[in-house]
Amino acid sequence: MTTHRTEAVRKTKRVTISDIAALAGVSKATASLVLNGRGKELRVAQETRERVLAIAQQHHYQPSIHARLLRDNRSHTLGLVVPEITNYGFAVFSYELETLCREAGLQLLISCTDENPGQETVVVNNLVSRQVDGLIVASSMLSDSDYVKLSEQLPIVLFDRHMNDTQLPLVITDSITPTAELVERIARQHPDEFYFLGGQPRLSPTRDRLEGFKQGLARAGVELRPEWIIHGNYHPSSGYEMFAALCARLGRPPKALFTAACGLLEGVLRYMSQHRLLESDIHLASFDDHYLYDSLSVRIDTVQQDCRQLALDCFEMITQLVDDKEPTPLQRYLPATLQWRHPAD
Repeated sequence: MTTHRTEAVRKTKRVTISDIAALAGVSKATASLVLNGRGKELRVAQETRERVLAIAQQHHYQPSIHARLLRDNRSHTLGLVVPEITNYGFAVFSYELETLCREAGLQLLISCTDENPGQETVVVNNLVSRQVDGLIVASSMLSDSDYVKLSEQLPIVLFDRHMNDTQLPLVITDSITPTAELVERIARQHPDEFYFLGGQPRLSPTRDRLEGFKQGLARAGVELRPEWIIHGNYHPSSGYEMFAALCARLGRPPKALFTAACGLLEGVLRYMSQHRLLESDIHLASFDDHYLYDSLSVRIDTVQQDCRQLALDCFEMITQLVDDKEPTPLQRYLPATLQWRHPAD
């Protein structure tokens, strides 16, 4: 039994265009014309075309992507680089982008950096070595210099984050304006205590969302206290640890709390669930929304990004760049919406 299975596996091989031609009794050139959709145009007999296509279907023939690459001088592949695929926002974005690529006949390769610039360099080089036609990147770098140099070889679109005053193509959600609006309203209800839990201060999402937080407090006439600002990283475990330390310091949950991302709030909610705090009076707010927030007993006001529109704009820009077209505008700042779950005073 084992020997028979081993022999069967060894006999398995990829069906080639030469195999299809031999089975159909035609030349390799004729089979190639038919399988590339040019048989009718170049007057291959209908009966021959039907026979070749039927045999190709019967044997599950797939044309070589390498031959297509040589013919088109493209890989028909895009690369996506994200910090963390388990992050809800990046997961939704990746799903939307992959759907767009699949519908367009493109393959999307996804790599994760874990917010590590060194690892980001490695995964970007791996994607480039696989001859992707373009890259879409949520970078953890502090400078765009490497990507400016790389953009001389292939198109690059940055998203979610911005670096210094980059002139590279960019798609990002305006996070300052909606965060300020959300924080202003909450700060009027809790002017004496409102904490901010953020990720790494070097990252633009942290800086922008903190700026929105500060502007919201100022518009509400609330003076920011330095101890209200707490930084960690964007992993849920960091949200858990920061919130646990804050509760220990205060001896209770804070009156109002804004988390700079969905992952941080996940850690906060885990701590609250473990310590039976979900029925407390804390006013929770966060950047990024999640459909499960509508099912929780605790209310959470959020800034909701349009991940589908982010993916659409990134896809539109990268495909235009691959086709040597200039997207307009080259840098896009998309609006966010507010999801209010607390009643207004």
